[in-house]
Order: sequence, then C-alpha cells, then structure tokens
Amino acid sequence: MYLIKTPWLLKKLYPNLIWDVNRNTRCIYLTFDDGPIPIVTPFVLNILKQYNAKATFFCIGDNVSKHPDIFEQVKNEGHAIGNHTYNHLKGWDTADDIYLDNFLKADKLLDTSLFRPPYGRAKRSQVKLLKQAKPGLEFIMWNILSADFDINVTPEQCLDNVLKNTKSGDIVLFHDSLKAKERMEYALPRALEVWSKEGYEFKCLNQNLQD
Repeated sequence: MYLIKTPWLLKKLYPNLIWDVNRNTRCIYLTFDDGPIPIVTPFVLNILKQYNAKATFFCIGDNVSKHPDIFEQVKNEGHAIGNHTYNHLKGWDTADDIYLDNFLKADKLLDTSLFRPPYGRAKRSQVKLLKQAKPGLEFIMWNILSADFDINVTPEQCLDNVLKNTKSGDIVLFHDSLKAKERMEYALPRALEVWSKEGYEFKCLNQNLQD
C-alpha cells in the first residue's frame, strides 16, 4: 500500500524529514533511487541532458562499487548524490547498529549530506543515530511517488501519477533500476517535455538546500 502524493499528516508527524522544498520558485526536484547501473542510469542521464535538467541520485553503495564509471558520469554531469545505504536496507527490519554501519560504509564512497532511507522507512532511533554520526545530514523523502517500481502499474499510469499531481517545489521519486525501467523510460521523457513547456526548471536538491 502506498500513496502517490504524500499526505500532510505524515509530514506533520515527521517534521525533521524533508518532503518538499521552496514553493515560491517554478522548480521541480527530480530524484532517482537505487542506481547506478548500466543501461538504465545512462538512459536517465541522456534524457536529463536533453532538457537541461539536474537531478539528485540516491545511490546504493554496492552499485557504486560495481559501476564506478557510471557513478563518475552522474557526478561529472552536474547531478547531486545522495546516500541510499550500501545494501538497500529496510530500516524497520534492521537493527540500529547494523543500519548505521551500512550507512557509513556507503558514506565512504558517496560523501554526501543527503540521505534517503530505502522504502522510505527508518526508525526514529535510526534518524537520530545517523544525524549524530554525520552532523548536517538531511533526510530527503518525497512528495510525489511515480510508482515506477510497481509492476502492476502501466507506463501510462506512471506518467499520469506525476503529471496530475506534481506542483512547484515537489520532490518527485523515480528509480533508475531494472524493475522500474519500462515505466520510468516511458514516463520520464514525456513528463519532462510537458513540464518544460509549462516553464518549470529542474534542480538538484543540494542547490536548493544551500540557497
């Protein structure tokens, strides 16, 4: 069970997590989870380049170790990097010390102040522990879920999810993963075309957080 648009109550319950950003600028913040991997991540980078769009990639440390060349390409093309743990751990099912060690293992490769918990699930104790270990760490969630990870969602539905719900300041979640590939590859370029015609910009999250 998941919701396309994050409800206001959830944001109120977890005010120390970032769900959206400045609503006063005509900007959308695209994020991609679970890469980098061959074929899919380069596809995303190519589409983003076509629309002069910057995004934030929440990378799995193990994938960075396996595909360092693609990781370097993401950075070299001006996109922001976020930590997504080393092994895509689900916080609710993981002991705090193991979760912290996995985060730190990824941090050695990624060296970023942005973190997104896999599945969007982390215990309050884990949030506190990670922030103690890395002062200034920002927990980045999302306001719009494309649902590209859901094999029961059609590519057309994935596109509708983002076009019908996204507004200025929204953090939109896609995945550069094999599981999401079919839906993401359909929705991303079409959404970017529509949003570009509507006058939106696409920035890295660290650009906004540093403003």
